[in-house]
Amino acid sequence: MLLPAVFTFTSCSGDDDPDEPTPSVTVTLRQQTIAEGAEVDAETTTVLTLTYNTTVKVASSTGITLNGTAVAAKSNSKTTMAVDIPLSLVPGTNYTVKVPKGAIVATNDASASAPEFTLNFKTKEATVIPPAEGQEPVAATTEPAKKLMAYMWSQYGSKTISSVMAEVNWNHRLADYVKGVTGKYPAMNCYDFIQIYVPENNWINYNDITPVKEWFDAGGIVQLMWHFNVPLTASTVPGSDGSGVTCTPSQTTFKASNALVSGTWENQWFYGQMDKVADVLLKLQDAGVAAMWRPFHEGAGNSCAKQQASWTTGWFWWGYEGADTYKRLWVAMFDYFKQKGVKNLIWVWTTQNYNGDSSKYNQDVDWYPGNEYVDIIARDLYGYTAAQNKQEFEEIQATYSGKMVILGECGADGSTSFANISDIWGAGAKWGSFMVWYGSNFCSDTWWKNAMSNAYVITRDQLPDLK
Repeated sequence: MLLPAVFTFTSCSGDDDPDEPTPSVTVTLRQQTIAEGAEVDAETTTVLTLTYNTTVKVASSTGITLNGTAVAAKSNSKTTMAVDIPLSLVPGTNYTVKVPKGAIVATNDASASAPEFTLNFKTKEATVIPPAEGQEPVAATTEPAKKLMAYMWSQYGSKTISSVMAEVNWNHRLADYVKGVTGKYPAMNCYDFIQIYVPENNWINYNDITPVKEWFDAGGIVQLMWHFNVPLTASTVPGSDGSGVTCTPSQTTFKASNALVSGTWENQWFYGQMDKVADVLLKLQDAGVAAMWRPFHEGAGNSCAKQQASWTTGWFWWGYEGADTYKRLWVAMFDYFKQKGVKNLIWVWTTQNYNGDSSKYNQDVDWYPGNEYVDIIARDLYGYTAAQNKQEFEEIQATYSGKMVILGECGADGSTSFANISDIWGAGAKWGSFMVWYGSNFCSDTWWKNAMSNAYVITRDQLPDLK
């Protein structure tokens, strides 16, 4: 509904320069769709329409801004007497629209300009919808964690959360890069515990949670994962330079099954490293930070793959001895963190696809720890087309009914790029979130511009208060 304009403006064009032609018409603002000082809904308010007393057009160089950022106004499609200013709003924010003199002029007389116009308004605070039965976190009890889970479910199916992986240590350099390219931060940043084993944490101090806290305090979602490294042998002492450890089973004598046997060197390492991680998780918890937690990712490796059938087992040590040992490791971590008092994590399990020949390959579901131990199902895809994304998404949804499905990792695969988010979404693969990897897998600037320009992609500035 059009609201009466708070102010009426009359063009003053020509008052300052006697040589300027006298306008043949006076441009006056008659109506505006947002009143001065109004409180509007960020989700449904997508345009400000200004209606004038005569036919108008947008000048070639408008200078129209929303909170200082230029916006591309255009003529209204329904009436030649109105101009539309697009709005991209987030909840709980104050806004100022500025339209300088000369930005909007009479259609038949460009010397007749609408005078300067300024509008101040704000958006309502976001309401996080409580999760439905069965959508509550399986282990998290802190308010930030419950808010995070509820928010993700409230967006699932209609929007997707953008994310990027931090480069090895704890930072937000790639998130900053995406902001520079697109003007927007990804909503989520993922950090890895990959170097937690380094003695005295001499080059990355995991006990200093400042990088994570900075991201969280800026309104971002935190994700954590762990490339869980183990020593090459029982006698290997990990070096301060990161040497002497691996995730690859062929490079170590570490047996995953022994990690669950008291008194073994594997058991001592397994629980000793979990103690280090739990200490950091508790610091984050005390600071009010909740996180998505994706341990033991890609456990099945290619043992259930549609392609690369030469693999018959996992490519990380935690999946090398098969599904039963893998699930026992997951439950052991889940129970141990609970025992340690960690209650700020949303547990994310990474599925692998299924070949379809159960006589030759394990079914992926055999690796699933169980609904009581998992909040969200993830899938890692590199170099996949939109059609392949659709197939994976639909298979996973059908297999793990009632669980949210996300892209745990994604990106380019060598010379093969990853499909644009707009194509993936259009194909029907409505992942709850997507997380782009770094290095050679990182997506191009063009890819990121496509992703962050879509209304269904959630960026950091669009997140509600999840603290």
